[in-house]
Amino acid sequence: MSKPPSVVMKKNQIDMTEGSIAARLIAFSVPLIISSILQLLFNAADIVVVGRFAGDNSLAAVGSTSSLINMLVNLFTGLATGTTVVAANYFGARDKANLHDTVHTSMVVSVFSGILLTIIGIFGAKKILLMMGSPEEVLPLAQLYLKVYFAGITASMVYNFGSALLRAKGDTQRPLIILLIAGVINVVLNLIFVISFKMDVAGVALATVLSQVFASVVVVIILLHEKDDFHLCLKDLKINHAVFSRIVRIGVPAGVQGILFSFSNVIIQSSVNSFGPVVIAGNSAGSNIEGFVWTSMNGFSQGTMTFAGQNLGAGKADRIKKLPLISQALVTVEGLILGNIVVHFSPALLSIYTTNPDVIAQGVIRIKMVCTLYCLCGMMDCMANMIRGIGHSVLPMIVTIFGACGLRILWIFTGFRYVEKFHNMTSLLATYPVSWFVTWAVLVVCFIVIYKKEFPNARRN
Repeated sequence: MSKPPSVVMKKNQIDMTEGSIAARLIAFSVPLIISSILQLLFNAADIVVVGRFAGDNSLAAVGSTSSLINMLVNLFTGLATGTTVVAANYFGARDKANLHDTVHTSMVVSVFSGILLTIIGIFGAKKILLMMGSPEEVLPLAQLYLKVYFAGITASMVYNFGSALLRAKGDTQRPLIILLIAGVINVVLNLIFVISFKMDVAGVALATVLSQVFASVVVVIILLHEKDDFHLCLKDLKINHAVFSRIVRIGVPAGVQGILFSFSNVIIQSSVNSFGPVVIAGNSAGSNIEGFVWTSMNGFSQGTMTFAGQNLGAGKADRIKKLPLISQALVTVEGLILGNIVVHFSPALLSIYTTNPDVIAQGVIRIKMVCTLYCLCGMMDCMANMIRGIGHSVLPMIVTIFGACGLRILWIFTGFRYVEKFHNMTSLLATYPVSWFVTWAVLVVCFIVIYKKEFPNARRN
């Protein structure tokens, strides 16, 4: 049976319901990996510029806000995840009407999400930073950075939801091009605002906002000119309650998971803050570097979710069954290679951010503890998104809360806090690989149980 004209595969689409699983997953994931790295360069450019041209306190101020920013925005990026899954389901099922409604509902939600985040970020920044125990010399700069950043967060939300729609049909190439240009804009503006205009952390925040505005405008223009069911028509912008309900069912648990994951990182950051500005700066730089490895693995994780979503819509249980082993193998190899390359070159990489040898030494500690077995994080994320892609979003949220977040918080408030020999950065950071492995193992069992329940006749297919 031939496909309707509206779903004929085009150069900017990847139909994951046909062909080699590994080849389609790689074709989807590689541009997403590159674009994710470019998106991370937004923050990396901020860190490098302030570290080189504004000083250690500015470096600590920008770096220490990353876990807070993630915590505040994760609920809404979770809704973007729900958008990808729902749109991929309808795309795989060739459901034109619901796909149209998903596009327009998502873009309306993106704008309201951005407005709400602006209000929360601007008026709540200082209180949350105080709760995190930010040092006095860092607090004013961190607060200023957050206010400028959240003033322009709506553009980031529009881009995230728009690119989520494009990913649902396998289009990861155009978001890559957008972020490539936006990344260049961000770096150039960083240098101008900080070096020429002496704007310090406000300059790097403003550069990030303006580059995100560019990215959001371009992605909206792309959707306005799409010729298929992903076409955005401004007069059709409204929330379809049935579609929104599906997005919420999948996206809110994913967002809550992200919030609680980030909350555990905020608690860890609060513990890091107790060691002073040098440790904060080294930890911030190390965290930024390791982020490049995580975003690379996250490309396969996002690809796994889209693949599962399309094949669920198409009713192809056999392809879903084969997916976990292939995606796990890809992300494991990638994580081991990239993670240990970063470990080997960590002193040189950290010297890009700062020339302070004490800060570099602290960054090396972080990178060694996190990146050596960083593949475990990628494996965990792939399994969570595998389950989420077939429509079960609450379960991976619960497992992650208790496995990853719960174990970290438990250790911080027990052994780390009350046993003197464990009150150090090595002990604190060891919670990462341990929590990743435990969470991954439980998610594997969960997927096996869910698959057998959802596809009881799959073995006869």
